[in-house]
Amino acid sequence: MTFTPPLRQPCPPGACDCDRERLLAAADSDLRILRLTRQEEKVLVERLERIDSLADLERLQEKMYAQLGIRLEITPSLKEVKTMRGIQIRVEDLPGLCRKTRLAIPKAIRRALEQRPEIAFELLNARDLLRDA
Repeated sequence: MTFTPPLRQPCPPGACDCDRERLLAAADSDLRILRLTRQEEKVLVERLERIDSLADLERLQEKMYAQLGIRLEITPSLKEVKTMRGIQIRVEDLPGLCRKTRLAIPKAIRRALEQRPEIAFELLNARDLLRDA
């Protein structure tokens, strides 16, 4: 008997652009993202809100890619960063990734950066934006 992990339930018709059905129909598609159920998504968002360092955030980025195939890009603006809005957080488009999840991940990271600004400073310093400060 083989264990198959539960797959995410389909979104209501017209509510999402995740192409879940097309992903399931393709024979050679990567189904890792469909293992992110709504309950697992809540756990992921809560974990992202609790990051405590830049290293922790980078470790989560690696895990998200390895386990789900989600590529997350976090970069400071090339211009001046005055608020957390100056840090760009982008989730790469991925077939099967729900629109709501694509929006929830950056929001959770922003909340974590607002609660712990030292992580944002570490991020800026890692990109050498605070060299003159």
